Amino acid sequence: MRVTNTMRQVCRLRQLALVSLMFLVAAVVPAAARQSSGEQLPDQQATGSISGTIVDLTGAVVAGAQVRLTRGDQSPSAELLTDDLGQFSFANVAPGAFELTVSFPDLNTQVISGIVHPGEAYVVPQVVLLVAPQVTQVTVTLTQVEVAEVQIKDQEKQRVLGIIPNFYVSYLPDAVALSPKQKFELAWRSSVDPFTFIAIGAIAGGQQAGNELSGYGQGAPGYARRYGASYGDVVIGTFLGSAIMPSLLKQDPRYFFKGTGSKRSRLLYALSSPFMSKGDNGRWQPNYSFMIGSFATAGIAHSYYPSSNRGLGLVAETALIRLGENAVASVFQEFIVRKLTPKVSNRAQAEE
Repeated sequence: MRVTNTMRQVCRLRQLALVSLMFLVAAVVPAAARQSSGEQLPDQQATGSISGTIVDLTGAVVAGAQVRLTRGDQSPSAELLTDDLGQFSFANVAPGAFELTVSFPDLNTQVISGIVHPGEAYVVPQVVLLVAPQVTQVTVTLTQVEVAEVQIKDQEKQRVLGIIPNFYVSYLPDAVALSPKQKFELAWRSSVDPFTFIAIGAIAGGQQAGNELSGYGQGAPGYARRYGASYGDVVIGTFLGSAIMPSLLKQDPRYFFKGTGSKRSRLLYALSSPFMSKGDNGRWQPNYSFMIGSFATAGIAHSYYPSSNRGLGLVAETALIRLGENAVASVFQEFIVRKLTPKVSNRAQAEE
């Protein structure tokens, strides 16, 4: 009887051991199967590393270069500086795409991309930083004389109907004052212009036809004397009234086109031009240069006119005629000539 009970207990122990073994096998075999099939959970993936060396164009290592590691998964970037050997190394880098940005002062920034696989020690090919191009900003500022020279060049292109010189008119209200040298150059340019010689020829012909300055006589000699005297009047008057006196008195010999306001205001402005001028300081003042120049020119002409045509009355008459001619010419400038002058500076056209 005892033997029978003992055998039953042994059988029960064997059954319990068998059941336990079955549960153990059921738990172990699937895990082993997963490992054998190569499956691995994300948190079990092995990290890698990224390293490399930075050099310049000569092959010298670049110590202290900044290297920034950026991941494509938007994880926080990491930064470090290269060591004395120009080397860098990022450890514990999760697998996946990455981007390295390498920068150093005065050298071009380089960007390197790649992919780190699980457990891989990724070595970046040697990174060469080139010298960054030097960008130099140069501000060119023209002097007052240089600006005036540019404006004079524009004025010398001004010709009524494309033929008659119109050099002594500025269509820029804020034109830069001329230097003494520029005043003389403009006077010379006006005096030797081809149209000046043609105009003098016409004036001398009219004087000959009306027998003005009769002391010169008629015929070719008389015409030559009248031509020389008329040209002398023009040259002397131009240099005295538009170069010498304006340089001494620091006044601008040009007529400044008004172009705005009522017709009455513009008419009065033009008629006053022989008596009012703009100083080199930009302020309006009595036009001493032209008034003195006109009387001085008439006085000098008195010395080479025929003796029969001389006299103080002629000096005063010549000077007053010159002042009147300037006033009339200014009225034409203000209301007519501008429309007949095709080549005006772009800035002057823009301001109109």
